[in-house]
Amino acid sequence: MHLDVRDLKDFYYRSALGREVQKVIRTEVRFTWPNTHGHTVAGYGFAAPLLRPFLSDSRRVVALMPAPQGVISWPAGLPNVSVLCEETRWPLETGHVDRLVVMHGLETSDDASALLDECYRVLGPGGEALFIVPNRTGLWARSDRTPFGYGRPYSLSQLENLLSWHDFVPDDHVSLLYQPPSTRRFWMKTGAMWERMGRAIPAVMAGGVMAVRAVKRHPPRPRGTQERVRAPLGALAPKPLAKPV
Repeated sequence: MHLDVRDLKDFYYRSALGREVQKVIRTEVRFTWPNTHGHTVAGYGFAAPLLRPFLSDSRRVVALMPAPQGVISWPAGLPNVSVLCEETRWPLETGHVDRLVVMHGLETSDDASALLDECYRVLGPGGEALFIVPNRTGLWARSDRTPFGYGRPYSLSQLENLLSWHDFVPDDHVSLLYQPPSTRRFWMKTGAMWERMGRAIPAVMAGGVMAVRAVKRHPPRPRGTQERVRAPLGALAPKPLAKPV
């Protein structure tokens, strides 16, 4: 189930908690890809808040927003680069994208398998994708006050196995948002401290969001079994009818 784009916009651009979330995740995305000169960068779902740093040095930036969610004009004050699209049929050429960010897209999709196939299609050989999803063991997936409380949360092993099945090679991961999803003054003022503490002892504290970076496997592995049956049964093979006595 996709959230309405107006609710997502209000959270990330008009609420103090949403602006803090945007800052934490966007800093990590830029740290992952510090230089995208000459690259095409795309975001799917509601990844627009994370894409602004790439506007200045990338060849092209595209914000893909699924039809069930809706679309907004983005970025403000600049020529629009956002596009309304079907979940699994994006208006991009095959192999055209170098870097892809997926946020509020995978966990809310009605067909995550088909969505990942579309992610694979648009990425070029060696292209990288960053999948940002709610952590099922974190506090943010348990609260519907934020967009991360909707859809299907994932554990790290679940997400990595799903990506591997769709010919992505998980390369790195990080947990984010260690502060509780609360707008109370204490948690807002100490958010940076909880973020530092959580990253220092991730085995003790669970972040609310996971970001998994994966590389497109090229060529893809053949799916299904490739092993021949060594001694097939002949019970179903046609045989000549016995002659009447």
